[in-house]
Amino acid sequence: MNRRTLLGGLLAGASVPALAACSSGITSLEGGGSAGGGGSSKGGLTIGTANFTENQVLGYLYAGVLKADGVDATVRPNLGTREIVVPALKGGDIDLLPEYQGALLHYLDPKSRATEEGEMQNALTMVLPNGLQVLSYGVAENSDAFAVTRETAEKYGLKSLADLAKHNGKLVLGGAPELKKRVVGVVGLKDEYGVELKEFKALDSSGPLVKGALRKGDVDIANVFTTDADLGKEDWVVLADPKNLIPGQHILPLIADRKSDSRVRKALARLGSALTTDDLTELNRLVDQDKKDPDQVAEDWLRKKGLAKG
Repeated sequence: MNRRTLLGGLLAGASVPALAACSSGITSLEGGGSAGGGGSSKGGLTIGTANFTENQVLGYLYAGVLKADGVDATVRPNLGTREIVVPALKGGDIDLLPEYQGALLHYLDPKSRATEEGEMQNALTMVLPNGLQVLSYGVAENSDAFAVTRETAEKYGLKSLADLAKHNGKLVLGGAPELKKRVVGVVGLKDEYGVELKEFKALDSSGPLVKGALRKGDVDIANVFTTDADLGKEDWVVLADPKNLIPGQHILPLIADRKSDSRVRKALARLGSALTTDDLTELNRLVDQDKKDPDQVAEDWLRKKGLAKG
């Protein structure tokens, strides 16, 4: 899969180096994002999260690092899919969302085929609704993936998404309900790879329903996340994506202009520079496998990294 410069100097006081810039892009960890702010975090802000483990953890990480910088932040977790939380942000019910670069771009512009980080960041600035901005994206990323059991891979000779079209009308895909209409989903599999499914089963986002269905054989293919700890535990085969249907998915904040001031941008940039993909995978494991609370694992990690208050 393929995986940055407006507003420099956010990390002037930080010791973490910025990622290398690509031509005509917005440099992660160097810039403030798509706009210069002008808002104010006085009075605090509300962070919303989508309805899966990782996004909830990210919401609490955002809140913790903001509180450490003196910004009052509360979390409203598990609000639903992007189709729910983005309108809630536009409408003022929440002020900030943890988002994913490529997935957000496809939601706002389904025709976009940008896959490189700087290209996607620039594209996002062009299609964002008035009143919203994306801030600089971080080191960590979590992409969609399509997994099959080892048995299914051997039975059908599956190594990549392209192989699925050899078995049109035979295979069942499971994933979140919105996957049926998304580019990285049923639509893109058909348009890019010519895949005709036997059935699509609406389940959840890399959660217990879709993973359980894959284990039991109720689905042949499961849409999972690359930071899902079960990928390292189960004998599953993640299908390659030779046509780059799935874009890079670096984590980035989507925020309302009204709340985007320098304090918020700097705090979230520090978090983005510290949080790695491996960290994110481990935090997911602590919640999904060890059954710890998302807010507690977020607080523990922030304290370990010296990013928490107190």
